[in-house]
Amino acid sequence: MAGGRRVRTKTRRSPLMGLLVLLIVIVLILGAALILLSTREQRKEPEPEPETVTIGGQEVEIDPTLPQSELEEGHFTKHEDGTITYSGAARYGIDVSAHQGEIDWAAVAGDGVEFAILRIGYRGYSAGALNLDGQFEANYAGAREQGIDVGVYFFSQAISEEEAREEARQVLAWLEGKEIQCPIVYDWEHIEEDTARTDSVDGETVTACARAFCEEIQGAGYSPMIYCNGMLGYLSYDLTQLGDYPLWYAEYEDYPSYAYEVTIWQYTEAGTVAGIQGTVDRNIWFQADPEQPET
Repeated sequence: MAGGRRVRTKTRRSPLMGLLVLLIVIVLILGAALILLSTREQRKEPEPEPETVTIGGQEVEIDPTLPQSELEEGHFTKHEDGTITYSGAARYGIDVSAHQGEIDWAAVAGDGVEFAILRIGYRGYSAGALNLDGQFEANYAGAREQGIDVGVYFFSQAISEEEAREEARQVLAWLEGKEIQCPIVYDWEHIEEDTARTDSVDGETVTACARAFCEEIQGAGYSPMIYCNGMLGYLSYDLTQLGDYPLWYAEYEDYPSYAYEVTIWQYTEAGTVAGIQGTVDRNIWFQADPEQPET
């Protein structure tokens, strides 16, 4: 109408159009998120392959939760006489049994031996009887008279926890009244080139025996330790159950290559020491302060 107000009409959006816009926005957001995640995955470094070691023809995965060895080949020096020295703090010693016969401990001390792990006894691998080492008393008296620190080891052929505890109690009885400065060591070994009552013992039982022996020793106020080589250490002992006990490790090479933490390294069975006829095992005891035995 002439002179009248023009009325504007509102255009109403279709509900379907709004929904379509919302869907497009959601799709764009999801697409951007997928692109971002894909980019991050591409940048992420791949998981490292687990470390393994081959022992006895078997490949064994190293357990990263156990204390790892920090010993390296460059830490050791092998000398012309066959002895090996360590670049860090260490003590040097031997381990002996009746196989070494009578020992001149004054000569041993004069040859620089600081500690000796004496075999206190053993269980027979056929009948299973417990036996005191025939030279233990003489070796203990001779070493202590010369100021050499002493520890003991028991050669075990236990086939059950009960037998391992029996062995520990017998060791404690033999030690009654004697002071020792070094650990009491559990030494369970496979018998080579002969049949033995332990031939069918599995790793679970071997581990249980070691734990039982060490519990008895620790309960009596002494420091327990476990002796092993690579076969036992990798293939038999479950170290996750034995983590409280230090290891005495035997490997006759230029350095201990064992993956896990080692306290004492037995580096040869063919060592020579003044005062001992024939050969003898030689050992390096790693520690922070060489003047203070870590017992």
